[in-house]
Amino acid sequence: MQGNLSLVLAFVLLAVKVFALVDCAVRDQAQFSHRDTLPKNTWLVILGLAVLATIFVDFSPLGLLSLIGTVAALVYLAQLRGSN
Repeated sequence: MQGNLSLVLAFVLLAVKVFALVDCAVRDQAQFSHRDTLPKNTWLVILGLAVLATIFVDFSPLGLLSLIGTVAALVYLAQLRGSN
């Protein structure tokens, strides 16, 4: 049971990171400067590394790289998709 829950959580967190990466890729560059956040290219690198690290290095939802990537994705989503 615990293994299944961990696997589901890992896929949900991966989906959040992939969603943030795709959202960043299609978002207009001007929206980044209007929101006073990191540049688009920086977010693409951070989120891309987060997705790659989750897939190839640490798929565990409670692993250090997975948690760092999840926090980065949530910060991106809060800054650029959150309310003004």
